This record gives sequence, C-alpha cells and structure tokens, in this order.
Amino acid sequence: MRRAMELAEWGLGTVSPNPMVGCVIVHQEEIIGEGYHKYYGGPHAEVVAIQSVQNQELLTESTVYVTLEPCAHWGKTPPCAHLLVEKQVKKVVIGAVDTNPLVGGKGIKILKDAGVEVITGVLEEELRFQNRRFFTFIENQRPYVILKWAQSQDGFVARENFDSKWISNPYSRQMVHRWRAEEDAIMVGTNTAKYDNPKLNVRDWDGKDPLRIVIDKKLELDKSLALFDQGQATICYNFLKNETFDNLEYVKLEDGFQISEILEDLRSRNIQSLIVEGGSYLLGKFIESELWDEARVFTGVASFGGGIPAPAILKHKHLESEIMGDRLRVFYKS
Repeated sequence: MRRAMELAEWGLGTVSPNPMVGCVIVHQEEIIGEGYHKYYGGPHAEVVAIQSVQNQELLTESTVYVTLEPCAHWGKTPPCAHLLVEKQVKKVVIGAVDTNPLVGGKGIKILKDAGVEVITGVLEEELRFQNRRFFTFIENQRPYVILKWAQSQDGFVARENFDSKWISNPYSRQMVHRWRAEEDAIMVGTNTAKYDNPKLNVRDWDGKDPLRIVIDKKLELDKSLALFDQGQATICYNFLKNETFDNLEYVKLEDGFQISEILEDLRSRNIQSLIVEGGSYLLGKFIESELWDEARVFTGVASFGGGIPAPAILKHKHLESEIMGDRLRVFYKS
C-alpha cells in the first residue's frame, strides 16, 4: 500500500477534480503490475496497473492494492470495480473508502457481491491526508484552501509602502512555483495585484498554470497589469459587472459578500484547491472566516522595523523546516 501511495502522488496537479490514486498488483509476494491515475480524463490507476501485467492469467490469483475505493460509476472512464470483477482478481485491499456519493461503498459492494475478498482501511488516515483536496471538496463542498505568505523576522509581510521584495530567498520562491503547479487556482487581493504586479504563473517549475483570481471590488486596477494579459485563465471578482472575454472573466459579487460565496462559485467550476498568496487583508479574511485548511509561512532573514503586519495563526499544529536560511512553517487547521 505504501508503494501504491507513492505512485498516487505522481498525479498531484494533473488529476483534479479527480482524486490521486495508485495501484499495485501482487502475485505470490511479488509485484507484477502497478500504475497510477496520471491525468484527468485518462485511465484510472487500476486500469493502468492491470494493463502492465504481462501474464494476465496471474490476475485470478493476485491481490490488488489500491489507495482509494475503485469507482462504481461511468464518468470519463468505465467503472474500475467492474473491471476487477471481470479480471476475476482474488483479493482487493483498499486504503480509503471514497466518500463521493457516486461511489460511497458501491465499489466495495460490487466486488463483494462477485465473491472478491475485500479488505479496507489500510493506511486510511495517511491516504485521506494525501487526498485532502479531494475529500474537502466532496465532504465540505468547497475547495481545499492553502494560505501562503512570506514575512520578515520581525513579522511584516511588506514595508509601509507595500514593497515586499524580496523577503524569501530564490530557493523558497522556486518552491512556491512548484506549489502553484500543484493547485487548481491561485488568488490575490487588490493591493497585492497593484503593488506587486504578480504574474501568478508557473515559471521556475514544470507544470500547468493555475486559474488566476483577483478581487477588485470597484474595478480600479490598471488593465496593463500582468493579471489582465489573458495569458492564462483569470477571474476578477468585483461589484460592478459580469463580463467574459477569451481568457478573462469578470464575476459580479454583491456588496458585503462573504468569502464563502467565492468558494461556492469556485466549487461550481470544479476548482478543487485554491492557494491564496496575499495580501495580508485577504489572508486575514480567510482566517477570520475559518475557511482555510493549510497555511504555508516563510520567515526570511531580513527585518523591516515596521510595515504591514503578517496574519496571525495561533494554536495550530505545524511542521517546520529550513530552506537555505529561510524558515518554513506549515500549519494545519485540523
């Protein structure tokens, strides 16, 4: 199962809104096939693993280890539970049960009804964490929200003139580009767009660009900013209009909107994960609303002596590491 979990991780950033899934097939204590779900719309892990088995006759005496319950419905591909029954596999070991109502135990039932031995709950907690984006999307009906910011040694995200370059070092910034490639969407507030003029694309890592999101309530941002270059899909939430161009969409919100309304709209667009990169006011709104799941905070070596204070996240468990002098803390809300 750990090998299957290792394989599943390769689908991060390419399978959404599907979950990451890995599959390993074992015959007489030897791995004879393995695979993972590579991209949305492509073959599922079980299909890839079965196709990799050279001697298909061995499947009837094999055990299939899969990180998530095999699907039981027709989507982009046929149901994997039926395929396993068709191949007459002897035993299926499942890491986590799929809580998607379209599956939700139906895959297990198909297998058991066909006489396949089924074991569930192997490394379940770890596998639910691996697929935390998917499970949050299904169970909480919203995208998984990651907050990210860099702060100075004395706790500021920018100087008084909104200048924030550069708090973190090049290695930390490269890591941020990797994170962007792993998530569906990325969001900034008005001041961050105005003063930093971010591109919000993936430059120092291989991977897809996320959907860009900016909040510009009164549409006061200069249209020459990189966010409006239509180089990648972008949504601008505002109070004034609904309008769509080729790669840029304006979405009107009512005055006094809640963060939850934006997350609801993103969920309707099948956005499974969102990384919020600033500024301090917008990050604070997510924290106040308790609509966040993870916070990734860099602390650089410089001190500002004053400026815009960093958001505060207290009493949450976190992991800590060092990135060539920068300190990275990753907080989890639950």
